[in-house]
Amino acid sequence: MTAVAAHAGGGLADHIHPEPQGFIRKYVFSIDHKIIGIQYMITAFLFMILGGMLAELIRVQLMKASGGLMTPETYNEVYSVHGSTMVWLVIIPLLTGGFGNLIFPVQIGARDVAFPWLNMLSFWLFPPAGLMLYASFLMGAPTAGWTEYPPMSLNAYGAHDGTSMWAAAIFLIGVSSTMTGINFLVTILKMRAPGMTFTRMPLFVWGQFVTAPLLMIATTALGAALAALFVQRQFGVAFFDPTRGGSPLLWQHMFWFYSHPAVYIMILPAFGMISEILPTFSRKPIFGYKMIAFSSCAIAILGFMVWAHHMFTSGLAPALQLPFMVLTMLIAIPTGVKIFSWVTTLWGGVIHMTTAMLFAIGFLATFTLGGITGVFLAAVPFDLHAHGTYFIVAHLHYVLVGGSLMGILAGLFYWYPKMSGRLMNEKLGKWAFWLFFIGFNGTFLPMHWLGMWGQPRRVAVYDPQFQAWNQVASWFSFVMTAALILVLFNALWSMRNGKRSGPNPWNARTLEWQIPSPMPYYNFKHVPSVFAAPYDFAEPLPYRGLEEELT
Repeated sequence: MTAVAAHAGGGLADHIHPEPQGFIRKYVFSIDHKIIGIQYMITAFLFMILGGMLAELIRVQLMKASGGLMTPETYNEVYSVHGSTMVWLVIIPLLTGGFGNLIFPVQIGARDVAFPWLNMLSFWLFPPAGLMLYASFLMGAPTAGWTEYPPMSLNAYGAHDGTSMWAAAIFLIGVSSTMTGINFLVTILKMRAPGMTFTRMPLFVWGQFVTAPLLMIATTALGAALAALFVQRQFGVAFFDPTRGGSPLLWQHMFWFYSHPAVYIMILPAFGMISEILPTFSRKPIFGYKMIAFSSCAIAILGFMVWAHHMFTSGLAPALQLPFMVLTMLIAIPTGVKIFSWVTTLWGGVIHMTTAMLFAIGFLATFTLGGITGVFLAAVPFDLHAHGTYFIVAHLHYVLVGGSLMGILAGLFYWYPKMSGRLMNEKLGKWAFWLFFIGFNGTFLPMHWLGMWGQPRRVAVYDPQFQAWNQVASWFSFVMTAALILVLFNALWSMRNGKRSGPNPWNARTLEWQIPSPMPYYNFKHVPSVFAAPYDFAEPLPYRGLEEELT
């Protein structure tokens, strides 16, 4: 029975596949989208612990201008693997494979994703790829940063076998992401409940819907670049060697054609999370539903047109710099539309300051600042000054930590009841938020002026005039780490000791909250019908056919 045919039926017998029996089939090699989502989340959080440990090694190294903890080469290995971990093993898997698998099929009224076995394969490519990346330390890890620019990733200093291992690991993750994108796109196009039109879909589903083509299209460019780097390193084919007809700039074009859309792969699902949390805890309809949904499409399209703004310092022709500068500034408009809609949603609402809401509001503050500095960097003269400095480090972390990770933490506290049937401890959660918010800003805000004063990034030792602010950043990074440890403790403790949540502790209106918590294997006893968007709290629930779900 195909996934689409199974979905068309109304009874439990029409579920795509029978519920598996036994621990291995149920929790290890599972084809249930909810279990796979939790597998992604657990694995990604484990890799976040490893990547966070590497981040703290970086901050300890930079406590003193003269360094001392690591040699420069070891330092290069540490920050290269740290960056690769956070992008490919933490942020993207959590937002797409994790929360995407867990939540959006239920939000559209589906009983599973379109291709459950492909979904399982997508996950099981992920842990081996992560282990391959960390195994690169055994043979000399990559030393040219998460971007691995040739010729640095090809010359004697970067010629460790670990760099080839890095290329193979990221290629494998790309295969996994591509399969996930195909699966999600088909699921949203073909398996929505009756009446679930595009303008009735929850905004988290819109985030996944727009992200799926990015996973499919952009990742192919990265895969080709990684394959070329691997083949050159292992077999000597001169793709990036200018002395033999190759070009190092070819890598940059291919890498950034993926990696700038990848920024939106790492933020569009988080936008969807925020768009679910703010109206729920404001008790107001989301302001500008269609503007938020369609601006995501605009961001995705423009995201493919701005890659070369990462290459202003590479000798890009001035005639090309201007259009890329203008297009990069234009992409701030649809993002600004979202921020305006979110703030207007809060205006006049009955605000419930739950932990999820605190993280969502914190997201608004930190991501907006990251977006503003992004507009600065879109200007060619400013980028030429700041490109090799800590200003870039600050901007990147305000977008990916203050944006993506803050959204992930908001989503964790919001949807934890759907995973476990229990609530996370709100008191511990609020302590974690304030520690994280203060620690994050104390760590990365000083890097803006360190960059403006000229501290270069990617160096193990630096001018002593920058030492005081680096020490401030390092001490605050320990506070941020303590906050994340507190979140992890809260999640583990609440799994057995948290207050039972019931099906809908937040009085939310999307479909996942209308079924038991934790969610049953089959999702819905009968596939519901939808007759309105889910955000008008003054109206009855816009669903039919849910009468038996909680009985």
